[in-house]
Amino acid sequence: MVLGSDLRRSNAHRGRGTALAAALLLFLAPAFVACSDDEGGGGNETPPTPTVEQTEPAEQSPAATAPADVGAAETEIKQNWQKFFDPATSMEDKQTVLENGEQMAPVLQAFSGDERGGQVQAKVSKVEFTSPTEANVTYDLTLKGATALPNASGTAVEQDGTWKVSAKTLCALVQLSGNGSPIPGC
Repeated sequence: MVLGSDLRRSNAHRGRGTALAAALLLFLAPAFVACSDDEGGGGNETPPTPTVEQTEPAEQSPAATAPADVGAAETEIKQNWQKFFDPATSMEDKQTVLENGEQMAPVLQAFSGDERGGQVQAKVSKVEFTSPTEANVTYDLTLKGATALPNASGTAVEQDGTWKVSAKTLCALVQLSGNGSPIPGC
């Protein structure tokens, strides 16, 4: 038998095949029309981006990594670090620019009571915000005007509307004093 020689069978399939082709054409015609263009070729234009209805409010965007006014916050951090490390600043004033200043008073007294602690100053060289209320601070710590700890790292935190030296920064400096005993509050 020669391939395709059974005409009865091929005529029977032809009727079903034609119906199937017509059904597919009716089903796919809207898709072909939507995808075609009047110029007969693919255009160089980017297809429009489909819009999707937002299910979350706009306020829930990714977390901000800096305060609203970066310049003002950076200036305040630099001023408060200078104030905190100024030997002429009173203990009470130092507490106002130290995170949890009242609770950290014993640690602050231990730091300032050390002969070297009363002679240090700091100059902030870099502030890098990690959130709207926290920043990494790079500073030089000087002792009697000579740089004792260049490019030191610390952190600043915004607490009660004021940018302050973090408690962990103070604790790290007190531990550098080398007496090795645990520091209450740190």
